[in-house]
Amino acid sequence: MNTETNLAAVVDWEPPMPPTDLIFDDGEPLESNRHRIAMNVLIRSLQQFFTGRNDYFTGGNMFIYYSSAQVRNRDFRGPDFFAVLNVDGNNSRQGWVVWEENGRYPDVIVELMSPSTAAIDKGIKKNLYEQTFRTSDYFVYDPFDPKSLQGWHLDDNQQYQLLTPNERGWLWCKRLGLWLGTSEGTIDRETAVWLRFYDVASNLVLLPEEAAAAQAQVAVAREEAAVAQAQAAVAREEAAIAQAARLAAKLRELGENPDFL
Repeated sequence: MNTETNLAAVVDWEPPMPPTDLIFDDGEPLESNRHRIAMNVLIRSLQQFFTGRNDYFTGGNMFIYYSSAQVRNRDFRGPDFFAVLNVDGNNSRQGWVVWEENGRYPDVIVELMSPSTAAIDKGIKKNLYEQTFRTSDYFVYDPFDPKSLQGWHLDDNQQYQLLTPNERGWLWCKRLGLWLGTSEGTIDRETAVWLRFYDVASNLVLLPEEAAAAQAQVAVAREEAAVAQAQAAVAREEAAIAQAARLAAKLRELGENPDFL
């Protein structure tokens, strides 16, 4: 092939287009109802924490597409929870397609383990999130095992370092600026030890319904305080009237007419 033919071949070459025949549902349910609730707790509480912000996306049990080879091999990866910061949160997404997101990968991932997935979550997936995704913070937790929480943070050498829990057993998620810890309670009629976010002041990051209930309690407390203040004012007025009546009676005993004083 001569030089002109080579040049023509270069000019005519176009990079392969990314696949467009993506699927976003493999029909596989989460491990259990508790796993589903645990996923929604993380998503909805983070949305509540970021109320008013549109510069993030958080999802769960959604496919993340990151390469054509992955699509060809049908090597689906759908973290139970993930968050991406500094992106347009208003975009509608069926999944997270890296080449449609300016090459952005999740900043934080949480996998909700079970005995059958623990080895993969702490092995193959952990390696993928470290070496390919470069996800800053990665956590695993089994909703049926309150002592199973573990986490890793990507260091300056792009390697995961195991996080050390604080005195409460919480792990710091540097990318979100939040703690990940546990809290026992009943959510969606299921009582368990749930994985929850806590802010820097160690306050529980509330779900929308918890925040609404807290606001309602504050409103009730304010109303009760206003009623108590009004009752105290009435009591003071009644005490003043009673004191004036006693003084008038005393003056009358002394032969004085209080109406002319």
